Amino acid sequence: MELETVVLLAVAGTASGAINAIAGGGSLVTFPTLLALGYPPVIANVTNTVAALPGYLGGAWGYRRELSGQRRRIIVLGSITMVGAVLGSALLLIGSDRTFTAVVPWLVLGSTLLLAAQPALTSLVRKQALTASASADPREPLRWASLGQLGVAVYGGYFNAGLGIMMLGVLGISLNETLHRVNALKSVLSVVASAVSLVYFAVFAAVSWPAAGVIAIAGLLGGWVGAAFGRRLPVPLLRWSVVTFGLIVFLVLLVKNAS
Repeated sequence: MELETVVLLAVAGTASGAINAIAGGGSLVTFPTLLALGYPPVIANVTNTVAALPGYLGGAWGYRRELSGQRRRIIVLGSITMVGAVLGSALLLIGSDRTFTAVVPWLVLGSTLLLAAQPALTSLVRKQALTASASADPREPLRWASLGQLGVAVYGGYFNAGLGIMMLGVLGISLNETLHRVNALKSVLSVVASAVSLVYFAVFAAVSWPAAGVIAIAGLLGGWVGAAFGRRLPVPLLRWSVVTFGLIVFLVLLVKNAS
């Protein structure tokens, strides 16, 4: 890769990591950057998904204490997530580049609107969490959570952006649990989904490993910066800046497809 490309990917990866640490939605920076640098849409999406894994690992490690007592959930929902991620990844590669190119503006729009709705979604999850009992039965039925997680995992295997926000909503509404413990579970399941997609794409797809490596390393740095200095930034301003950027990307892609 040329030095200019490396610098742009590093800046995008750092920004993405910081945004994910503070508000979520960092893929709305890295994916369009890959497109702008000339990567074909499917390869850009695959590379972006692969690059997200280290960030998910860091999040899961940070919430390791909140995972206590959630072994059964991890096993059941992790298995469901593996199946869904394989289905979504296969759907991406089985479909034509033309189909993905036509769909991707609407996926970007959906992820953007999901990020805009994150405060309301988090509030809904928090209200659900307030009713959670500290002695909740760990053998609770996982029927609804499993069904919702399957759909989210298929989406994540096909298009990674917005995965964490969507997963938090599904798990928070489905499970009788506190917000921090739901966040911890979401982090682990995000690792599972991303790892499965990485293996699948490594075997069956063309991945730009140099680009993925630059974004991943820069994303780790950005996550550290976001965690260290995020409290000094107005989160709503950052969120709406990313939302505005996402809407612009949606319009640009839509016009490009129409031309």
